[in-house]
Amino acid sequence: MGQQEKVATSLAGAVSEEISASLTAVDAELARRYPGDPGTRQPVHTVYVPGDVFEPGTLRSWGDQALAALDEHAPDAAAFAAVLGIPEELAGPVHDRVRAKLEREPVEDLRIDFEDGYGPRPDAEEDEAAARAARLVSEAYANGTAAPYMGIRMKCMEAGVRDRGIRTTDVFLTGLMESGGLPEGLVLTLPKVTYPEQVTAFVQLLEAFEKAHGLDAGRIGFEIQIETSQSILAADGTAAVARMIDAARGRATGLHYGTFDYSACVGVSAAYQASDHPAADHAKAVMQVAAAGTGVRVSDGSTNVLPVGPTDQVHEAWRLHYGLTRRALARAYYQGWDMHPGHLPTRYAAVYAFYREGLEPAAARLAAYVAKAGGDVMDEPATAKALSGYLLRGIDCGAVDTAEVARLTGLTRADLDAFASPRRGDLTVTAP
Repeated sequence: MGQQEKVATSLAGAVSEEISASLTAVDAELARRYPGDPGTRQPVHTVYVPGDVFEPGTLRSWGDQALAALDEHAPDAAAFAAVLGIPEELAGPVHDRVRAKLEREPVEDLRIDFEDGYGPRPDAEEDEAAARAARLVSEAYANGTAAPYMGIRMKCMEAGVRDRGIRTTDVFLTGLMESGGLPEGLVLTLPKVTYPEQVTAFVQLLEAFEKAHGLDAGRIGFEIQIETSQSILAADGTAAVARMIDAARGRATGLHYGTFDYSACVGVSAAYQASDHPAADHAKAVMQVAAAGTGVRVSDGSTNVLPVGPTDQVHEAWRLHYGLTRRALARAYYQGWDMHPGHLPTRYAAVYAFYREGLEPAAARLAAYVAKAGGDVMDEPATAKALSGYLLRGIDCGAVDTAEVARLTGLTRADLDAFASPRRGDLTVTAP
């Protein structure tokens, strides 16, 4: 050790105290608005099924149809990899995991649709369909056949359909309560939001429902579907989507991009309406920045090109869907919407290839960071957070195993969680 330096200061302790006191309100506002990621599992996709089509066997049927498509159009790992351009070393692991996923948990997030996919119906018919949806969702959670997340997309808060949307929400939630209570995986999607006041109105509806049933305040959260240009840029030039998150009062769980409504809203012709259009990229970039740090997740939209018909046509649709999914993942849109059982193989193939090809590099960087071993990249705490989040997402969706990550990093799941959502103070890292 060299000579110990003399430490001198010029300011009285009161200066620091006064500065801290002046920032107390800002500290509270930062904590309220930007609590960080909730640390819960985010599904890799949302599947939506019209309210009159959903049946007890719908989830299993989607998985079986996806497996049948694989058997018919890509019967082995090599064939599947050749269609999608998956590297040879990943072909077997990705194919095997995709098949296992389709057999075990084909759908991660299901939305029973009472909006565009359902359309206008007589009130009595929609009432019955909403009540039936509640019963089937409750039964699915009770008998273990539910997706991890399930819920409805009701009609929006615009004047022409507002009462119907409110009533369907009430019928569905009341049915769940009468069948044993709200499941943990409950998700609601509010579509076609244009003004923050519509979000405020939906919060008012949920508050009234919680009060009527003695539920904890804030128990029911919801996603905001971004399908209009006004939700991105308001008439006064502000980013309305940021105000929508605030209007949700902590209830917003996600921002979901609506590919086709939004594209049409800004005048994109039908042939060019896609999630990789520049208009879509702009909207999602604004959504992403507005949601950053708030705990609200961003979801990409869907493709309407279905993998049906002869094998060449299916392969073309698969390549399109795979490419769009990989593109979204690289842009940190970790969730998307799927419209057909044939999209499931390429959804999971894209997700699994994304996480498996980056497993060893990410694990090595995180292990070096923990060991302070250096290397050819100098990582910071923010990068360690991103690396941990990447590995956790891979574990949650089934792309990688906890044991693989532990072997490569020397870290437990709890350690990864701590890095991904760090608290104040030093992290305590334990051996696996």
